[in-house]
Amino acid sequence: MLKAFIVEDEPLARDELKYLLKRSRQVEVVGEAEGIEGAMNNIPGLKPDLVFLDIELADGTGLQLAKQLAELEPAPTLIFATAYDEFALQAFELYAFDYLLKPFDEKRIRQTLDKLVKVRKAGELETSTKPPLRTAVGQTGKLAVEIDDRIVLIDRDSILFIGLINGKTIIKTEETEYKMGDPLIVFERKLDQRSFLRVHRGFIVNVIHIAEIQPWFNSTYNLIMSDGSNIPVSRTYVKELKQLIGF
Repeated sequence: MLKAFIVEDEPLARDELKYLLKRSRQVEVVGEAEGIEGAMNNIPGLKPDLVFLDIELADGTGLQLAKQLAELEPAPTLIFATAYDEFALQAFELYAFDYLLKPFDEKRIRQTLDKLVKVRKAGELETSTKPPLRTAVGQTGKLAVEIDDRIVLIDRDSILFIGLINGKTIIKTEETEYKMGDPLIVFERKLDQRSFLRVHRGFIVNVIHIAEIQPWFNSTYNLIMSDGSNIPVSRTYVKELKQLIGF
């Protein structure tokens, strides 16, 4: 069972979230706080698997808290639970796993927890005694994905990018595209980081298919892929891109 900590300054919202998480039977709420100070006084010791945090807190913002939590070892999975959808981009830039909007929807929460369990299982496979998934992809040159109850083997080098588009994860190849429900982090763990690079919260690109790098505003870039696709690079990932490409 996952251990969760809730950071929310509204008691009613906090109680509602605790109730819905308890009903999921996948989560144990091990602590709660109204703001940053209370959270940082308790989370390091409790070591929860995930933290639900609101944007507006009693003594700051959830974005500020997220930056502090990212420095912990191990860092908990962050899920924003808020009424403010305009902060979603900033939240994902801080490696948020998901962004839930109030009023909370029980089905939506269950979907988030199911995705998280799947991702954690993928991570456990990587650290087991079996060959790591990333190594397996490198050895075979194939990426195995489940599509409509079928296992499809995709030639790794044919993949241009993997992106989150309209709520669906898309694997775009030279010839076709595949749609699936798995989050990007599942593929990020599987693919060789010498060839594939996360450049945005919603995109992983195959660097061998980058045709052009165009400067954009606020020190960001756009990538023009070999098929003409336009992929944004956020500031969070610019340094890694420059190191890998060498520009």
